[in-house]
Amino acid sequence: MVSGKNGVVATDQTECSIIGRDVLKKGGHAADAAVAATLCVGVVSPIDSGLGGGGFILVRLANGEAKVFDMREIAPGRASKDMFSKMTRAERKHSPLAIGVPGQLAGLYTIHQKYGKLPWELVVKPAENLARRGFKVSQSLFNKMVNAESTIMSDEDLRSVFAPYGEILAEGQTLRLRKLADTLAAIAKHGMKDFYNGSIADSLATYIQQKKGIITKEDFQRYRVIVREPLVTRVLGHRILTVPPPASGGAVVISILKTLSKYNNKGVTASLLVHRTIEALKYALALRMRLGDPGFVNISSALNSMISDNTAERVKNLINDNRTFDPPHYRSKWAQLNDHGTSHLCIVDRDRNVITMTTSINTKWGSRIMSPSTGIFLNNQMYDFSVPTSKGAPGAPANYVSAYKRPLSSMAPIILEKEGRVRAVIGSAGGILIPDAVSQVLINFIIRKKLSYDSVKAPRFYHKLYPNKLLYEKYTSFSGDEYIYPSATISELSRKGHTVSAVTAMTTCQFVIQRLKGNKSGLLVAISDPRKSGYPAAY
Repeated sequence: MVSGKNGVVATDQTECSIIGRDVLKKGGHAADAAVAATLCVGVVSPIDSGLGGGGFILVRLANGEAKVFDMREIAPGRASKDMFSKMTRAERKHSPLAIGVPGQLAGLYTIHQKYGKLPWELVVKPAENLARRGFKVSQSLFNKMVNAESTIMSDEDLRSVFAPYGEILAEGQTLRLRKLADTLAAIAKHGMKDFYNGSIADSLATYIQQKKGIITKEDFQRYRVIVREPLVTRVLGHRILTVPPPASGGAVVISILKTLSKYNNKGVTASLLVHRTIEALKYALALRMRLGDPGFVNISSALNSMISDNTAERVKNLINDNRTFDPPHYRSKWAQLNDHGTSHLCIVDRDRNVITMTTSINTKWGSRIMSPSTGIFLNNQMYDFSVPTSKGAPGAPANYVSAYKRPLSSMAPIILEKEGRVRAVIGSAGGILIPDAVSQVLINFIIRKKLSYDSVKAPRFYHKLYPNKLLYEKYTSFSGDEYIYPSATISELSRKGHTVSAVTAMTTCQFVIQRLKGNKSGLLVAISDPRKSGYPAAY
C-alpha cells in the first residue's frame, strides 16, 4: 500500500507501477501512464497480457466526463456459429481457431491520441527498453513457466525464449524478449499503423494462417475500438460507473450490491452476509448469460432489468437466509461463460483524471502460439464465445460466434463517486471470478467498513454457479500472509447446504481510494493485491 497527493499507479507488477508513476511525474495524463504501464505488463507478464490480446478501458476525466473504450478482440471475418461444433472444449481452448483479432494496441493508441500529453514514443519506450535489456524472472512468472514446462519444451519458438539454455529459466535469471522489443520499437515510431495495416499485420496474419487459423490481414485492417457510454447507477450511497456489455462483470457487481442494499446490513453476522452475497451472485450469473455484444444482439431490456432496483428487491425476496439451492433454482437457462486470465491496473493523476483498465490474452499463454517474428503471444478469446451444443446446459444464444463479433467477458473496471468526486477505483484479474472479487472488496469497504488495505487482503470466496460448489481461500502465501476463513463461518455455510472446498489465490484486485475532506483533492491510497508480488507506486 502506498499513498500520494499527486498521483498513483496500481498494477500487479512493481516495475510497471513505477514506470507509470514516473510518466505521471513528467506531467503525463493518466492515459499516458496507462499506455506505459500496460505495455510494461505485457513484457514482464507475457503469459497473461500483451499486444496479442484486448480488454476494456474506463476513463473518467477531472470534469466528470466518462467514456468506455472497448478494445475487446473480434471474431475473424470467416468465423461462424458452428465453427467449434465438432471440437471438444479442450481442443478449441488452444486451437489456432481460438485466436481473435487483437485490440489492445488500438485501445491504448486511441486513449493516448484523445487524452495524452506526452509524446507517444516516450510512453512506449520504457517497455521496449525493458524487453531489450531483459528483466529478472519473478517468482510468479517462474511458477507459471514450470507449470507449462511441457508446452514450452515441445514448442521451438517458446523454448528459444523461455528455455534458451536447454531448461526453463530459473527465478532471478534474466529474460530478454528481443523480438518483442523490435515490435515495440516499430510501434513507438509508427503508432498502430504497422500493427493493423502494415508489416506487423502481414506477419501475424501469415503466421496464424500457417498454423491453420483463419485471421487475415483484412481482419486486422477492419479492427476498430468502440467508444461506449459507461453503465451508471447509484447504490449504497455511491454513484457507480462501470463497463457495459460485451463486458458483463460490472453488471454482475451492480446486481450483487443492489440486492444487498435492500437489507438492513447493520449488525449482520459475517456468515449471513457471505451467504446472501453468494445467493445474489448466483442469481446475477444466471442473468448475465442473456448478455452479449450489443452490436449483434439487442440486450437493452435484459441489461436494464438485471441492474434495476425492482430486480434487486425481487432477488432479495427469493433469497432464503437458511439454505442454498441447486443451480436450476436460480433460473439459469444457459451454460456459464468460463473466461480466464487478465491483468488490471488503476491510475489517478494529479488533476484526478482516472483510468481503470483490464487486459487479457485469456487463458495462461493464450492460444499457446507465439509469433516468432514479432514476439507476440496470441490470445484465445474465441474460446469465450458460447457454442450451441455443450455438455449440461446449452450455450447462450446472445454469445454465439459471428463474424466480427466481440465475445462476452467477465471484466469489471469500476469507479465509485461520492458527492461528485472520485471515491474509489477498482478492478480485478481472474476471469469468471472477477465479479466475486470486486464485489467482496467493495462490500468489505462500504458495508463492513474495513480499511482499504484490509478490504483487499480479506479472504475471499467464489462461486461459478456450475458446478454447485462454494470455493473459499485457505492458504499461506509465499510472503507468509495467511488467507483463512474462520472455521465457524465455513461450518455455518455448510449447515446452510453449501458444498465447500478450500482453494489458493484465484483473483487479484487493484484498489485506489481518495480520502475526501473539504473541497480540495484528497490523499490517494493505492493497494496492489498482496496475493501477487507487485506493488503500487505514488508521488
